[in-house]
Amino acid sequence: MNESALERVLIVGVELPNDDIDIDTSMDELQELVKAAGGLVISRVIQRKEGIHPGHFIGKGKAEEIRYYCDEFDITTVVFNDELSGAQLRNLEKLIDKKIIDRTNLILDIFANRAKSSEGKLQVKLAQLKYRLPRLIGYSDYLSRTGGGIGTRGPGEQKLETDRRHILREIGNIEKQLREVEQVRNVKRKQREESSLPIVALVGYTNAGKSTLLNKLIEFNDEGIEKKEVYVEDMLFATLDTSLRRSKLPNGQPFLITDTVGFVSKLPTRLIEAFKGTLEEVKYADLLLHVVDASTTNLDIQIKTTLDILKDLKVLDKPMIFVFNKMDKVDIQDLEYDHKLVDNKIFISAKNGVQIKELMNLIEDLLPQQYRSVDLLIPYDRQNIVNYFMNNYEVSRMEYKEEGTEITLVINHIDYEKYKEFIK
Repeated sequence: MNESALERVLIVGVELPNDDIDIDTSMDELQELVKAAGGLVISRVIQRKEGIHPGHFIGKGKAEEIRYYCDEFDITTVVFNDELSGAQLRNLEKLIDKKIIDRTNLILDIFANRAKSSEGKLQVKLAQLKYRLPRLIGYSDYLSRTGGGIGTRGPGEQKLETDRRHILREIGNIEKQLREVEQVRNVKRKQREESSLPIVALVGYTNAGKSTLLNKLIEFNDEGIEKKEVYVEDMLFATLDTSLRRSKLPNGQPFLITDTVGFVSKLPTRLIEAFKGTLEEVKYADLLLHVVDASTTNLDIQIKTTLDILKDLKVLDKPMIFVFNKMDKVDIQDLEYDHKLVDNKIFISAKNGVQIKELMNLIEDLLPQQYRSVDLLIPYDRQNIVNYFMNNYEVSRMEYKEEGTEITLVINHIDYEKYKEFIK
């Protein structure tokens, strides 16, 4: 899009004495979020303070400076790097006389614009309504402005200007619909569990390259099976909806790969809660691939943010491979990260296909299920068993004998015990 057509944005951050995240790194990320939302960052303002101002978040004098700055550079929107209360939104709106957005609303706005599935749209809408409900008064001014833009997508102005009871009813309806969706997901999950195929889940920061890696891993799929790639773009939160694809280990064993929504520092709690059903798919994975963008300077932030969310989901006990991606952009000698946080690791370039085969070997080694190669002779009156193996495994040999169908394949220990009577 032509820059002249983009919403002109000023980003504002406050640096506090005990911040865990470097303010410049956090502001760089905020700038990328604005870009993902369709805005153009004209400049940034950082104020160093001992504490947050309860009425204006920043100092009142700094807010007045921002007003003059916006008028001088024709800035229409001010985005704050933290979540603002309803009173702070309202006070800043009156003082600066521009549209005020906080980091939480910005991320929710991006999700509203990117969600494609019906479940994803419901999850985002639920999070937006819960966020905006206590801030209706603070929103009344800038929602009435013409032009819409960043922070106004989603539920819509009219719904937000109705009474709280109507919004609460809408929240109830959405939660009911999501419960119905969850029942469908549980049925599909049960079907996957019955297939006995191991599941590998991709987790990590947004734009770390999870989708690109998924597309590389499915290239090892069986010939003749459609390799449906997922959407890839060099942008924060390019994809939101969970993807499930099939691939094949070096030993011939098929497995499933599931992608998850990317994480980001200060990810809104409401969003984690709204996507909890989707994120909990990670609980049913046999192995986690923690994808890290090695080309960024905030490796520890990426790693810690992801580990904190995985801890909340109670899945840190699962086997995990730290996949340092985008090594085509950085020298391994220049990587700086907390080695105490990282156990099994590999350095790859999903874009260029570097070390992908080595990653597949590592996946095979760390998957908890054990497999063995067997020759089976299945009687002709039990051909449903042959169909099961054909649908769930890579059958390397099949011959029709007088006694039945003879097949050679690699199976997991569960099916080995279940069908060992047919082993030759």
